[in-house]
Amino acid sequence: MFEMETLMNSPVAVLGGGNVGKTCAADCVLSGKNKDVRIFDFPAFYDKTLKSVEKSGITLGGIQKNQYSWTRYGKAEFSMLTSDMAEAVKGAKLIIIAIPSVAHSLFFEELVPLLEDGMIIHIIPDNYGSLKLRKKMREMGCDKKVIIGGWSSAPYGTRVEREGGVATGEMWLVYRAKTLRGAALPMTDQEVFLESSKCLGCFDSITEGDGYAAGDTVMDIGFSNVNPVLHCPGTILGVGVMENFGRIYGGHDPYQYSIYSHAYCPSISEVQYALYLEEIALSEAMGVGMATYPKETFFQRTSILGPEYMGDDCNVPFDHQWETGFKTGPFTIQDRYVTEDVPVGCHIYHELGKKFGVPTPVVDSMITLGSVMTGKDFYATGITLDELGIGHLDKDQLLDYLHNGNYVEA
Repeated sequence: MFEMETLMNSPVAVLGGGNVGKTCAADCVLSGKNKDVRIFDFPAFYDKTLKSVEKSGITLGGIQKNQYSWTRYGKAEFSMLTSDMAEAVKGAKLIIIAIPSVAHSLFFEELVPLLEDGMIIHIIPDNYGSLKLRKKMREMGCDKKVIIGGWSSAPYGTRVEREGGVATGEMWLVYRAKTLRGAALPMTDQEVFLESSKCLGCFDSITEGDGYAAGDTVMDIGFSNVNPVLHCPGTILGVGVMENFGRIYGGHDPYQYSIYSHAYCPSISEVQYALYLEEIALSEAMGVGMATYPKETFFQRTSILGPEYMGDDCNVPFDHQWETGFKTGPFTIQDRYVTEDVPVGCHIYHELGKKFGVPTPVVDSMITLGSVMTGKDFYATGITLDELGIGHLDKDQLLDYLHNGNYVEA
């Protein structure tokens, strides 16, 4: 059912017309591996995200930093651009879900009735999407034989080029990952899930780099997502620089602000490292793994992002700027660096801390300050363990579910 030769000749459906979705789709086409690549976005978003692609295609550009100088440039055309999900996924054995975690429920509600036996679903990044999709399948009575798994991050740092606020068909890649951490739910599907990434052109810099890292369950993948550690302290504690950039700082263009170049500093690194230690304590209490880093990795401008594309020796000292080559931002406290990474990443850690008796004061401070600054109550609106379908499971039941797929109903 999951033979690699079949997968190589299968259509690829990319769900999501944002930065990561469009870049993954174009990368698959330009690789030459994937002959039939389809992109879907909902009708409410299609005109904004994909309508112009009908005429322009998608061009991959940028500086594409990578330890091995792995790059791919060019213009991609697609076999299908559609706002009909059924049309996009029909017959596709490989599905890439590349959407913000806040949109998971919307996409999964429509996807589950369309699932077919033999599909392999890659959620990029996972952000607990694997748990949510399995939960939705149980709720909708879907018993299709599919493999579901996720990745700790996207294969690139990528942004759409804009002119005067209008999106172009060009994607600017600042880096390409040479390794990523992935896992399947349940772990009995792990080998096939990880190997299937070799059938997708968007993973080529990883396949031809250091290769994938096998995570220890999808909870490991959640902990190994670097965004809450990088984004939340950097944005919240660096908000003064961000909001004054371009106002009183030498007449700078406010859109030249970069959290990496202008916010990160030793004091913020101390907070990032302390938040990371709380993640470590949670993973140990739960009995799952996660990506680990030496303390010194946090105390430089690329922080724990650097090893994904430049290796463990990557170090940009604080007395240097990290020139990303595109507008990094964030430019407002209402950015996804807070409005997604706090209610998803941080709030899940908060809930896990309560469940497993692990104090999370640094995580909680991010939720409290982020709520005050944005005017949103992330304690009330953050994702809960019940939304992942694991709130009622004890430790042994949770591990059995993650590893073997044996689920105990509430």
